[in-house]
Amino acid sequence: MKQQNHIHYRTAQADGLNIFYREAGAPEAPVVLLLHGFPTSSFMFRNLIPALSDQYRVIAPDLPGFGYSAMPSHEQYQYTFDNLARTMQVFIDTLKLKRFAIYVFDYGAPVGYRLAVANPEKITAIISQNGNAYEEGLSEGWAPIQRYWQDPTAANREALRQFVTLQLTRFQYEEGVHHKSLIAPDTYTLDQYFLDRPGNADIQLDLMGDYKNNVALYPVFQKYFRDKKPPLLATWGNKDPFFLPAGATAYKRDIPNATVHFYDTGHFALETHHAEIGQEIISFLRKVVL
Repeated sequence: MKQQNHIHYRTAQADGLNIFYREAGAPEAPVVLLLHGFPTSSFMFRNLIPALSDQYRVIAPDLPGFGYSAMPSHEQYQYTFDNLARTMQVFIDTLKLKRFAIYVFDYGAPVGYRLAVANPEKITAIISQNGNAYEEGLSEGWAPIQRYWQDPTAANREALRQFVTLQLTRFQYEEGVHHKSLIAPDTYTLDQYFLDRPGNADIQLDLMGDYKNNVALYPVFQKYFRDKKPPLLATWGNKDPFFLPAGATAYKRDIPNATVHFYDTGHFALETHHAEIGQEIISFLRKVVL
């Protein structure tokens, strides 16, 4: 194995927080920044990083409150997507990343798109894997969360605790997957370990409540897509219980040259199709000036 293909496990100080990240690839290679979603961490990229690191410098941080990054209480750090993006802005500035492609998944999409809007000159390309930016992409699975947005009572907040249980964590991995034996139990077990830390449930409920502000920003993200026309690849598990295929095809409305590719799987498409998605990304990025 070439030395640059080893995955390094590092930390950086950003916005006063210790941010854990995985890194592989030659330091001088074009950068691909991988942004994970709920309820996981950079662990979700464990199979994709080796596939990309032959040709790219791959960097995958854990967001605050997730994985091995710092988890200040929600009294000490306001868990909003604006703040997650602010911390990631400091992270990319700390690492002196001048130009990079972003791979966004789930929560990583509203974080990554805030970065793109703020730093359009840095973004070379976007890969969205079940990372939504259109209202038609939201399924009925969002109904309990939307109810909390509309009526933020204590009862409606408590109803969201189902989303931080092992049953729902495992559901996110297995729903829509034909061969559930392909889903490594390490995935939902590790995610649940982090969710079960004291105080983390309230952090997650804060973010679910704040997700309404991502929907409010969809027109801003869409204007960025129309104005800047970044090269975009949407790779989508078409059986995702939360983000519908319509959210993938909608990208072509604002970026007509966007490539949309569906995989017959669920939310965590990398768990079943990482080899295919990795090759799709490499083919896509070969056509992009990085």
